[in-house]
Amino acid sequence: MMDNLRAASNHVVLKVILGLIILSFVLTGVGNYLIGGNGDYAAKVNGHEISRAELEQAFNSERNRQQQMLGDQFSQLASNDGYIQQMRQQALSQLVDQALLDQYISELHLGISDEQVKQAIFNQKAFQTNGKFDNAKYNGLITSMGFSADQYAEALRKQLLNQQLINAIANTDFMLKDETTKLTDLVSQQREIRQAVINVDALAAKQTVNDDEIAQYYQQHQNSFMAPEQFRVSYIKMDAAAMQQPVSEADIQSWYDQHKADYSQPQRSRYSIIQTKTEAEARSVLDALKQGGDFASLAKSKSADPISARKGGDMGWLEPATTPDELKNAGLTQKGQLSDVIKSSVGFLVVRLDDIQPEQVKPLAQVHDVIADKVKQEKALDAFYKLQQKVSEAASNDNESLAGAAQASGLKVSETGWFTRDDMPADLDFDAVKQAVFSGGLIGQNGAPGNNSDIISVDGDRAFVLRISEHKPEAVKPLDQVKVQVTDRIKHDKATQQAKAQADKLLADLKAGKSEALSAAGLTLSSSKVVDRNAQDPVAQTAFSLPQPAANKPSWGVSEDMQGNVVLVALDKVSAGSLPQNQVDEMIKGVTQNNAQIAFEALLENLRKEAKIKYGAAAQAQ
Repeated sequence: MMDNLRAASNHVVLKVILGLIILSFVLTGVGNYLIGGNGDYAAKVNGHEISRAELEQAFNSERNRQQQMLGDQFSQLASNDGYIQQMRQQALSQLVDQALLDQYISELHLGISDEQVKQAIFNQKAFQTNGKFDNAKYNGLITSMGFSADQYAEALRKQLLNQQLINAIANTDFMLKDETTKLTDLVSQQREIRQAVINVDALAAKQTVNDDEIAQYYQQHQNSFMAPEQFRVSYIKMDAAAMQQPVSEADIQSWYDQHKADYSQPQRSRYSIIQTKTEAEARSVLDALKQGGDFASLAKSKSADPISARKGGDMGWLEPATTPDELKNAGLTQKGQLSDVIKSSVGFLVVRLDDIQPEQVKPLAQVHDVIADKVKQEKALDAFYKLQQKVSEAASNDNESLAGAAQASGLKVSETGWFTRDDMPADLDFDAVKQAVFSGGLIGQNGAPGNNSDIISVDGDRAFVLRISEHKPEAVKPLDQVKVQVTDRIKHDKATQQAKAQADKLLADLKAGKSEALSAAGLTLSSSKVVDRNAQDPVAQTAFSLPQPAANKPSWGVSEDMQGNVVLVALDKVSAGSLPQNQVDEMIKGVTQNNAQIAFEALLENLRKEAKIKYGAAAQAQ
């Protein structure tokens, strides 16, 4: 089922639905499904209320997702109220669709068994270590997400139900054998062609152009002869890596003492548990253990927690940060020690302390060189930030040059040559620097010098302060600079027109059966070659637009090749090709999934039409 779902999810609508499921499950959490209404709701779907809190969480999840995906671009989009409102409406629409799907699933009586939920948990890579389920990792992750084991299982059950519905729809379409054969024949079809090329460059060499034509073309196409905006920049570069200095043993020892926790593994404890629903069951288990019962066997047969029961109750190694409070407060200090019955949020527990690993600290000698590098970096960064402050103040106080900043920092001022937006000097080729140079904020008015920039940080450990020393705006190149280029273009245009006119006349003659017209024009047909539908050159594409040839008579057409020459095309033969079976399978999959996508769209549309949907005040809140 899961493999089919992955294949089906390659299509847009299914991605949207599956994305909705995953986002509502992972980002907004199971709590969303448990939030009740308070009158200030977002929508009611057939009586089911979508609360303001659900909408806010879904909106924030979508906002976070887009921010991670778009990066800096998101800040610009988020300043647009219309964009934010659209995002909010999209989040609400997804919640409505999810509610409709939940109700439809309920009507269909679809179900997911406890065993399916358990296997889904075991199969999730996030809960695995070296390809095997890790109970300690599982407990730590779901705890960090704010879930109990039951809450997580219930949320996962909802996700699997949605997947079951998608899978059912994605697998309903199929292709008949005859349909597959016809489609394969069409896709793999091959065409045999010959071609006669009218060389445009050869014709262009014979063209003549006068001064009036040159002047007229230049005036009509000035946008084609623009000199791009150009800049020369003065700058000071600050580099933290270049500021590293040797550090003393005292500095290394001090850093080690302050960060010893980074080189320590805290004490770890290994527990086994048996979870029961009632206190009486727990007392019975505890009595059996005290009488010599085997803990692992009792856990497998009696524990209500399927995850730990599978491993005989073993919870794995737990550090203090991932140890549940019930285990911390059990008062267990000796290996093999049993707890009393413990009441917990998931029922009642009997716990055994299996082992203890004391805290382990790496000695300084073992991490000396690593720490030395860290101290060098920290000291260099500290000096780097102080230098930035000094340069920033100096550049602000003397805003007409970088001389003051250079004197204050002891660094030299570098100067670029002329460059454009397309050939930024390598030393300045950073997005933040480009933004400062090309935004226009550092260019003076009417040719006057501009201002020094603020400190521009790049990659965290480098920074620049710069000024635009000279600037040339975009301008039309004078005619004398582009006269040769203009002349060549006019000749080429004339030659192309001549070649097309010649080709049209030849085409008419050839269609009339005058095959001698080609030799009379000094042209010959090439040898035959076979092209297929995947060919990207225009001659091959023209071949597939021509009608099938009659017996012993080619079908004729006109095209252009990749060099701009005009080409007469003779289509001699159309034949069926073949496709490897894996390509046929992929083609069938694509067609059936596209049909499944259409079916899913239709399902959602029908559910919306038949539903009673009422939007509340929270739907319009900003």
